[in-house]
Amino acid sequence: MRWVHEFGPEIDKRIRPFLKPTNDSWRTDATYVKVKGQWKYLYRAVDSRGKIIDFMLSENRDMQAAKRFYTKALSSPHNQIPRVITLDKNPAYPPAIQELINEKFLPKETLIRQTKYLNNIVEQDHRFIKKITKPMLGFKTFLTAERTLKGIEAMHMIRKGQAVDNSFALSAVEWVNKIFGLAT
Repeated sequence: MRWVHEFGPEIDKRIRPFLKPTNDSWRTDATYVKVKGQWKYLYRAVDSRGKIIDFMLSENRDMQAAKRFYTKALSSPHNQIPRVITLDKNPAYPPAIQELINEKFLPKETLIRQTKYLNNIVEQDHRFIKKITKPMLGFKTFLTAERTLKGIEAMHMIRKGQAVDNSFALSAVEWVNKIFGLAT
């Protein structure tokens, strides 16, 4: 696990410049991850085609955490400004988005939809994360959870084909070797 904690964030950092652009229809949801016996919140967003927009682990599920997540997602260079954001019924999302609109991070025309069934894409994408984290029986610290989840999400992006390479198609192992400058 020391390797995961060390290289998970590094892989995430190194693939960011190679990510393909996402579209402007966002689906946002939060799922639960157990850290030190308590549930923490993993905010995740995908576009309408299932490409990962961004993710963030948070101790709270409130307006400040939602605003931090959207600010992080909007600052990523591979993401487009959303035309529409589909949310679940969490009451913290609309005020956070409205604050970002007031601060001019988002255009006024951004449509906010709070519909449970349109979020099935992100709900299904949670399955992959849960499949890996469930056998771990939780994390010991928030920092190790954050680092491990960065690595899991980065590898998930590579496997989904979100990392672009113009020369030829690469497997996940070849991609990791390439971004670390290792010979294959």
